[in-house]
Amino acid sequence: MPHTYDADVPTPEQALQRLIDGNRRFREGDHISESRISWAPKHATHRQRPFAIVLGCSDSRTPVEALFDQGFGDLFVVRVAGNIVAPSIVGSIEFAASQFGSRLVVVMGHTQCGAISATVHAIETGMGHDSKNIRSITDRIAPHITPIVAAGDQHSSHKVVRESMRANVLASVDHLRHGSQLLEELVQRGRLVVVGAEYELESGTVHFFERGGLPASA
Repeated sequence: MPHTYDADVPTPEQALQRLIDGNRRFREGDHISESRISWAPKHATHRQRPFAIVLGCSDSRTPVEALFDQGFGDLFVVRVAGNIVAPSIVGSIEFAASQFGSRLVVVMGHTQCGAISATVHAIETGMGHDSKNIRSITDRIAPHITPIVAAGDQHSSHKVVRESMRANVLASVDHLRHGSQLLEELVQRGRLVVVGAEYELESGTVHFFERGGLPASA
């Protein structure tokens, strides 16, 4: 069994509350984390003890530590366009959960996501991107959002993209819960919780819209 039993590791509920509180500080500009602003020698000597794992999008407007007002060593962050779940992503999350005992995983999408928009366009036109590497991203997203695009309001592309983003997040959450024997065992034993969230670029707010039984966002 992996290393997941440190008594001082925050519970999923505690970890989620720290993220909610940090996002509130970020929005209000209140008490920005000192350790996020400046480097100190202790950052190199303290061993990793991230209280949460976050799978986010690579979009330059979504700096995860900043959005949650966290500093060095607080979060184990994995970022990839469209916050997709590929084998290397699963492996990275397995590593954090098994080595550091982190008990909360957050899959965070965001509004105005370019990867989602590109996938919607590919579905609507039937034309994938010329780059096979970019297609490897959109092809992972497409099965989860095709019904939304097919039934979408042709007069509201913004609504289609946002609903597609949410569906893609939930698909990634489900994949992490059930697509990894290690993570699934931790979830079943109550040692790990995987939740979905969206970052709203327009307001700076992170909404935890799917929480695996955890309390709602403030």
